[in-house]
Amino acid sequence: MATVVAETFIETTPERVWDAARDYGALHTRLVPGFVIATEVVSEEGTPVRIVRFGSGAIARETMVTVDDEHRRVVWSIRGETVRHHNGALRIEGVDGGCRVEWTADVLPAALAEIFEPAMRQGLAAMKAHFEAA
Repeated sequence: MATVVAETFIETTPERVWDAARDYGALHTRLVPGFVIATEVVSEEGTPVRIVRFGSGAIARETMVTVDDEHRRVVWSIRGETVRHHNGALRIEGVDGGCRVEWTADVLPAALAEIFEPAMRQGLAAMKAHFEAA
């Protein structure tokens, strides 16, 4: 298994970023517009699943694991044809002058880290640009 960690600093309040991050079905409009172009939330056996369409053309089915308001942390998992295991977590922390956003992904097979790492960095760059432009 490989662990990928990416982070960025955003010049805005952590509450503002968290409000968008916790809105599970609005990635494409509130958190990372352009990086994600559509998000649809469905229910599978009572568990929320979001179907995410990325600007790159990739599509992922992400199962909601938790939305933790106290720690400003959202966690999801992905399983697919090539992804045996994926656990993603986004955490927003207040720091002087803004917030620190950390995105962590544990993936199997480990070779997927070479795909996830640049995509995660691109997503964080889109997030930063979105919040700092507003």
